[in-house]
Amino acid sequence: MPKLIIFGLMAAYLYGVWKFWNGFERTNFSQSLPNRLGLSLLWPALFVTNPSYRRNFKKALKG
Repeated sequence: MPKLIIFGLMAAYLYGVWKFWNGFERTNFSQSLPNRLGLSLLWPALFVTNPSYRRNFKKALKG
């Protein structure tokens, strides 16, 4: 059972990275590769702690 939970969390994380990466053009962030990479990989922490990031993340997912 713990393996299934870990797999589910990893799948959700990777899905979030993929969706944000593909919708990054719709955000207000600077369109540079390092910025895109960092913001995509750190999405769970930034989503929880930063209201501005949360709004932009939602914009990216609405594509």
